[in-house]
Parts: sequence; structure tokens; C-alpha cells
Amino acid sequence: MNILITGGAGYIGTVLTETLLRKADVEKVYVLDNLMYSQDGVMPFCANPKYEFVYGDVRDRELLNTLLDKVDIVFPLAAIVGFPACDRDPRSAQEINFEHVDYIAHTFKGRVIYPNSNSGYGSTGDVCTEETPLSPISIYGLTKCEAEKSILKNGHTSLRLATVFGTSYRFRKDLLVNDFTLKAVTDGYIVLFEHTFKRNYIHIRDVVKAMIHFIGVPRSKTKEEGFIYCYRKKVEELDMGGRYKKDSLSYFNPCGQAYNVGLSNANLSKLELCEKIKEHVPSLVVETSEFNSDPDKRNYIVSNEKIESIGWTPDHSIDDGIKELLKAYKIFTNVHTNHTNL
Repeated sequence: MNILITGGAGYIGTVLTETLLRKADVEKVYVLDNLMYSQDGVMPFCANPKYEFVYGDVRDRELLNTLLDKVDIVFPLAAIVGFPACDRDPRSAQEINFEHVDYIAHTFKGRVIYPNSNSGYGSTGDVCTEETPLSPISIYGLTKCEAEKSILKNGHTSLRLATVFGTSYRFRKDLLVNDFTLKAVTDGYIVLFEHTFKRNYIHIRDVVKAMIHFIGVPRSKTKEEGFIYCYRKKVEELDMGGRYKKDSLSYFNPCGQAYNVGLSNANLSKLELCEKIKEHVPSLVVETSEFNSDPDKRNYIVSNEKIESIGWTPDHSIDDGIKELLKAYKIFTNVHTNHTNL
């Protein structure tokens, strides 16, 4: 099995790369990236013979076609990420977030597993399932949701990711849990606007676990049936001696399907998230304010029942992520302090 990750030098892409390289049935992992942010994230993989880095831009169709011809599965992760960056460069957001995904969705004959965002649910304030109409409130959300339409129309799979947290080879401090935990360590003080606004959260390694969940060997590959996957599910049955457990094969068809990916026990308001962080950093002071507003107006609760019903379960809690981040930030702050004192 050969796999292409566009944007594979990024936050999620580097963790996905690491995981795929460990799989015995993966022969080659191609990463296409223009190293817009850093080359540091790809360095740990260079000694692995299964790893192939390709420097380039996803808008280069000739290069993209060359790579698509070599692989069985594509993860189109390349994106202008977040609404501020998309607002600064809407043309690139359109070309990278939508057009490169749309091209892959239409032309690639293998499987495409696409990472969308929960942000497409906008500011409904309600419980959102995969049947909830998408109503993005930013250029970022709009381009991602338009790309998802193409993905689903062409029979591929979309994962609507909750707000991701946790460490990575190409770390992002701007994501909400990562950001608030850093503020708790460095400032000890957080002011919240729209403190009641809720969203869902997910650890980066559970995002990758969900992606891996959809690359199992297909049971069927007919045009009518699409790719039929199977997973082992523990089921309880009664026999003469009482109840016992056994493995049972269950099947699902992810073609043209979207799945929410998040922690079902972590639909938290900003204030509830800060209270979680405060359990680990008791000195943190949190205040709410009505005198300003947050430009990010996302507010929703997400149901993850659909993906849980096909055998995926997360391994990391919000508390696990906060502990992990505190370890990382202790390293960051010590290094910064030592360099300052030189």
C-alpha cells in the first residue's frame, strides 16, 4: 500500500506520517509539502526507507499527477489553516483548501480520506450530527466545506474534526486547548469573551487513529458497492452457561460519507475548558468579559455517535492532553529562559 499526504510536514501530517511508517502493510509514504512553516517536522523520518519527501506545491498539477499515479490512498491535508490566515490570502485559500482537493476528488481512482473541520457547523449552538446542514462563517470554513462536497460527491470519505489539541513534530500553539494551556503557564491569566460558546475537542493522535481506521483492506471494490470495510467488534451473547464475549465482524461502507471525529465527553464551553486547565494549574486566574468579543464565533455541540458505531474510540482525554502540553511547555519555557540569560 502506497500513500500520499499533501501538507504532510504540518501539524497533523507529521503524526500521520509517523504512524503510517510503522504499519507493516505500508510500502511507501509520499509527503508533498512546500515547507511554508518549517522543515523541522520532516527530519525525524528521513532515515526511514519507506519515507519519500517531495518538495513542491499542490497547485502544480503535473507534479501532483505524477504522485497520484504512484499511490493507492491520498490524505489531502495541505491547507491555509484558520480564518485569520485565510482572510489575509483568500486566493490561496481557494486554490489550496478547495481546488487542490476538488482536483484529487475528481481524478484519483483510489481512496481519498479528507480532513474537514467541525467549524463548518458555524454558530448554531445546537447538537450537530452529520445530517446537520453546514453553515460556515469564515473563508476557511467555506473553502473546507466546498471541498467536502466534492469529496462526498465523488464517493470518498470526509472526517469532520473537532478542535485538535496535543503535541506534534510541527507544533501549533494557536489551537484553543494548546493556546489556553500555554497562557496558563506563561501568563497565569486568561480573559474570556463569549465564555459560554461551546465546541468539541479531539487529541491529535486520536485524529490519526480515525484516519487509519478508514484505510483497512476493502472487502469489495465494485462500482456499485464501493469500498466495504470490516472491523472486529466485541459482542455479548448468551449461552448455556451465561453471558460471554466474542469477536464479531461488522461491516460499513464509508464511500460518500462524512463522520464527526471528537470526544463525546468534551463538548465544552471556553469557561469549562479553562476550569479543566485550572485543575492542573491551580494558580490560573480566569475572568469573563462582556466588553469585547472574540472574532471566532463558533458555537456548537457535536455528536460523534456515527464514527463510534463503526468501531472507532478515542484513547486520549482532555486531561491527558493538558498534562502532555504542560510537559512540553515546561521544556519551551526552560529553553527560552536559558537563552535569555546567555
